[in-house]
Amino acid sequence: MWGKITQLPLMVYLAITGFFSGLKNDERGLSGLVVTVILILVAVVLVFVFWDWIAGFLDTIFGEIEDAAGF
Repeated sequence: MWGKITQLPLMVYLAITGFFSGLKNDERGLSGLVVTVILILVAVVLVFVFWDWIAGFLDTIFGEIEDAAGF
């Protein structure tokens, strides 16, 4: 039991490095990874662009909730 517990960090490290090594050597293309990164970047940019509107909307919603709850 203790042997497996002490080997766990090594097994996790090897699994992660093996995954990234396989990803790096994949010759089929990384279109899925590229699309994921681009979608994350677009989401972050949209949050920054609409931050004022989002903050105002949330303030309004939580203000109504606090008023209804009597805070």
